[in-house]
Amino acid sequence: MSSQPVVTIRDLNHAFGKGELRKPVLFDVDLDICAGEIVLLTGPSGSGKTTLLTLIAGLRSVQVGSVNVLGQELLGASKRQLVQVRNQIGFIFQAHNLLASLTAQQNVGMSLRLHQDLPLETRVARSKGILEAVGMADRVDYYPDSLSGGQKQRVAIARALVSEPKIVLADEPTAALDSKSGRDVVEIMQRLAKQQGCTILMVTHDTRVLDIADRIVHMEDGRLARDTALVGSQV
Repeated sequence: MSSQPVVTIRDLNHAFGKGELRKPVLFDVDLDICAGEIVLLTGPSGSGKTTLLTLIAGLRSVQVGSVNVLGQELLGASKRQLVQVRNQIGFIFQAHNLLASLTAQQNVGMSLRLHQDLPLETRVARSKGILEAVGMADRVDYYPDSLSGGQKQRVAIARALVSEPKIVLADEPTAALDSKSGRDVVEIMQRLAKQQGCTILMVTHDTRVLDIADRIVHMEDGRLARDTALVGSQV
């Protein structure tokens, strides 16, 4: 793990709505996340976890404060700059968001279409390779309807990691899974991220997966309440 932050947040405040309907959701958030770290974001529903994740992702505009991701300041960033940042981020959501009309391999390959320099043969080979890495080698030509929940989430992980992003942002990736599937999914994420030198920031309520983290950041009422480095984390 590098001591160089890939995410630096200072004095971040955020609110939804305007005028009398304005509702503040984040207050004075300061956070550094270093290259190669696995950081879990915990806290009750409504504490601001997903809002923070979407701001780091460049999916929501920064209103007040500084959010610097991979050397790019997101406050006031242009559309082109935001796209450049997003292209270096892999996303995994609670819902797998697979396209029903595409096979597992085609769903994963969609992520590589952004990389115009890669020929089709290379994209197919890389898609199959990452599906093999997540234990889906025998399901590359299956459509989502023929896959279990855990298998769909493995495909979603493969899709997020196939382009070797510098950061993976995951929002409750185990919420819809049983305990064994959920455990399998986070261990795959952990292993592949370590192999690729990738940083993971994962929102979770799942206490069964806390041990994979290097740090646990706990949010309460829109503020960072605790930031705990796990003893003995191998980083």
